[in-house]
Amino acid sequence: MSLDVSPALLDQARNGRVDEADFLDTVRASLPYAYQVVAGLSTELAATEAEFTTDNTTPSDEQRAQLLRALASNAIRGSLEDHFGVKLAFVNCHRVGAFRPGSEDSKAYREFTSLHNQIRNQSPELRSC
Repeated sequence: MSLDVSPALLDQARNGRVDEADFLDTVRASLPYAYQVVAGLSTELAATEAEFTTDNTTPSDEQRAQLLRALASNAIRGSLEDHFGVKLAFVNCHRVGAFRPGSEDSKAYREFTSLHNQIRNQSPELRSC
């Protein structure tokens, strides 16, 4: 299960109107490591002129699972991107990049998400992540 959803949020979803802030609170509480990584990257990006920031910290298994759940879900990932004002990219099972919105056609984004970058970021200890 990706998120610990409250009965109130479940009722919102059943009624077709989910409050974005309530959803993000659920993401923050359910996936605190993933939320913290994205928050940190967005803060770093805002403080620099760089095209992107990246976190390549090797997390624990539980932390890695949180990143996978957050970034594999279009809804969670999109909400994080909207909330923090970034475009997220993901390599392997833990390397997260935060780019400026609209940078998907940039050389830096294309390189980060390229096949050869995926291959270069492989390692035996991450094989089963």
